[in-house]
Amino acid sequence: MCMSSPAAEREGPARKRERHLLLLGLPAILLLLGLFAWPVLRLLAMSVQDGTLTQLERAATDELYVAVLFDSLQIAGLVMVICLLLAYPVALWLTRAGPLGVALGMFALLLPFWTSVLVRTYAWMVLLGRNGVVNRALRDWGLIEQPLPLLHNLGGVLIGMVHVLLPYMVFPIYAALLRIDPDLSRAAEGLGASRWSAFRRVVLPLSLAGVGAGCALVFVLALGFFITPALLGGGRVVMISMLIEQQVRELLDWPFAAALSAVLLTVTLAVYAVINRVSRSARLATP
Repeated sequence: MCMSSPAAEREGPARKRERHLLLLGLPAILLLLGLFAWPVLRLLAMSVQDGTLTQLERAATDELYVAVLFDSLQIAGLVMVICLLLAYPVALWLTRAGPLGVALGMFALLLPFWTSVLVRTYAWMVLLGRNGVVNRALRDWGLIEQPLPLLHNLGGVLIGMVHVLLPYMVFPIYAALLRIDPDLSRAAEGLGASRWSAFRRVVLPLSLAGVGAGCALVFVLALGFFITPALLGGGRVVMISMLIEQQVRELLDWPFAAALSAVLLTVTLAVYAVINRVSRSARLATP
């Protein structure tokens, strides 16, 4: 008579649990496939509907579109770095603040989500215009004589995009910091490490998973931004999403718009993979 081992007995319930969880998540998986995967596949098929790779080759090699894609990557990278520099101190403060501080901080982070991106962008146009609130205040205080060019340039676009995407960087880092046992830092300081050394060698390495997740999320979202750069850039700051919209709305060239979207999707996935690899390598290499 064959006797089952304890390991096999434990494996049986585990596999049943996995199957049950898969069945519970199956409706959501099918919904995501229907709403996201199928449209993406149709988009990719549209880019080669003539049976050739002409549209994809044009999208990937034309100097104009390559330059705009490179500029979009630079802008997304700048937004990611600025959000990281601003978000990490905020997330660290939230983990050490009292209940009132955490409540106020979360309220400030969640408040922008209650207003659409379009309304927030128009608000920044009111604030940053030549006769906007900021320039009028600076003139009234005697700090400037001529209005500062805060709108229709890269600076204005960065301000608006960082404002929208900052919470997406704060929350992953905050979640990673919450999982770190505070006793680890206390133990490091008790063994003679300074507060900065304890943060650099204990807290920072353990929070790199949240940093990587936040960087990937912010970069991917920034790369596909349309409303904010279109309004705050005033046509002087062009991103790849704006060219895709132009191909669809003005030129009615759906195949080429699909080809540009396919190139953007490929670049986004490649950069996402690089960010994840760098984040993983940094976590492993940090002492």
